[in-house]
Amino acid sequence: MATTELEQLASSSSLHRFAAGTVIMDYSAKVPDDIWMLWSGRVALLGSGDGTPIDTIEPGGIFGYVPLLTGGSADFLARAAEPSLLIRLPGALVAAQFAQPAGLAFLASSAWKTVSGSRTPMAPAVGSRPVGELVSRAAVFVTPETSVRDAVVRMTEESVSYVLIRLPQGEFGIFTDRDLRTKVVGAGLPVEAPISLVMSAPARRVTADLTAETVLMEMLEWGLRHMPVLSRRGEVLGVLEDADLLAASARQGFVLRCSIAAATDAAQLQRAAREITGTVVDLFRNGTEASATSGILSVVIDSVVRKGLELALAEIDDAPELTPSSDLGAVAGGGFAWLTLGSIARREAMPSSDVDSALSWSDELSSASGQLRAVAARVHAILDACGLPADSNGAIAAKPKFSRSRSQWAKAAEAWLDDPLQGRGLVLTSLLIDGRVVWGAESLHAIPAAFRRMRADHPHALRLQLLDALSGRVRTRSLRDVISRRGGTFDLKNHALAPIVNLARWGGLMAGMTSASTPMRLAAAASAGAVRERDAAVLTEVFTMLQRMRMVHQIEQLSAGHSPGDIITMSELSPLNRSLLNDALREIAAVQRRIGNTGAATT
Repeated sequence: MATTELEQLASSSSLHRFAAGTVIMDYSAKVPDDIWMLWSGRVALLGSGDGTPIDTIEPGGIFGYVPLLTGGSADFLARAAEPSLLIRLPGALVAAQFAQPAGLAFLASSAWKTVSGSRTPMAPAVGSRPVGELVSRAAVFVTPETSVRDAVVRMTEESVSYVLIRLPQGEFGIFTDRDLRTKVVGAGLPVEAPISLVMSAPARRVTADLTAETVLMEMLEWGLRHMPVLSRRGEVLGVLEDADLLAASARQGFVLRCSIAAATDAAQLQRAAREITGTVVDLFRNGTEASATSGILSVVIDSVVRKGLELALAEIDDAPELTPSSDLGAVAGGGFAWLTLGSIARREAMPSSDVDSALSWSDELSSASGQLRAVAARVHAILDACGLPADSNGAIAAKPKFSRSRSQWAKAAEAWLDDPLQGRGLVLTSLLIDGRVVWGAESLHAIPAAFRRMRADHPHALRLQLLDALSGRVRTRSLRDVISRRGGTFDLKNHALAPIVNLARWGGLMAGMTSASTPMRLAAAASAGAVRERDAAVLTEVFTMLQRMRMVHQIEQLSAGHSPGDIITMSELSPLNRSLLNDALREIAAVQRRIGNTGAATT
């Protein structure tokens, strides 16, 4: 701020005294046109509904900052806890600072918007729009008997790079320009051949209500450039290409996945994996949203895990003397599933994320458990050399607690449901519920089936999940001392994001949903009536903002040549970021309080 601007702000500010107990501002009833700074005394921030204490403002602290900038109300009021002297800063002059280039750039990069209050919402980014809104034309169909030549002529006439093929029982296949290159020209197949010989069937598809960002992740994971979009009644509305989804970032991830898939040994995989960090930095700096960057990073890590597993299995084939041959064929031939756990499973990975994993195998492979754990240990050794370290707490597939037969997992799940306090059941439940199969048969993951009816069949266990989720409350010290820079540092992951993730996991279980992203779980919880829609929206907005702040911090660390982490130094945050974090923590605490008051009744 220039000296003249600072002098103008000072001359336009005013001092106000408030007696103890006086309400300074009720933010639930009024959108503010100024902000307040406490000069002396103490101000309590209280829930506007029940008056429950949320935070205490000490001298030097400010409040009302974000509601002013966003034009939205907030669910708290400010009351003088003792005789207090405050400085009233005029909103017009404060807001003017964000009309400057630096201020606009910062606000444009901030992913958080207060959802409280009634204001005209900003137009959603493409990534958050339902894909049904992006379909611009009807799908192009041909019959199974159509020749490749005629199909390509039809593609040319319609100016599309695909055709869909109608099949019995409402199914359909897909043929794309890539199929023409690889399955026809590359394979020397005559163009008179029927399209049914070279189509992919049944075609993967998505429903129109999914967001563009979610569909991009699906396309990236499966290496697809086209995605049919269906209505809820199963009608094909059209076909989206990755370009329709603004997927330059996904293409960059696709290229990296191709180089990972092409690796023939651990050394080549390590060289390909070295590009991950640079790709993440480039994606984010080139405008990819933090949530999309995290999703792409998660999918790329999955690719490294799959390739590492393939290489480890190939090493067994190349060195049969390592283990008894009677079990080797079964191990290398499949019959087991590799699960990714934690933030990568939720597609919320960060550059600092380590790799949590689990194994589940068919009961017929139980005699090969030792070999399977040896394979898992080798996989993690490969991943570690790729810069993807194993979970520091030992949640990896090489450990007996995280590698079992399907029936053993099913038995363990029933035990955790019957008595979550035995054998670290709550902790293991949280890890395995997040689990996502990245190699092998989905049916080998027994946990989801056991927990989908948790609300109806095991309400006591679900109540303990809620109590565990609420145990990580945002502390008053975090709000008052840390944010006021007396605490020095703050752990974004453990003290801000983890409470949201844990509440979302409980909310997902209330809705019968197991593995999913945090925003998807919150949406499901709201639909099931487990949380208020407004609370789910607030937590989703705060989660998005915190993930972006976390990504910015870690990208800066990587650019400076440091290892990425989640500990931020409060004095290094800009005033706006400190205010955003302050308000975010207040919102989390307020939602925790409301869910704590009502959650027992809903479980």
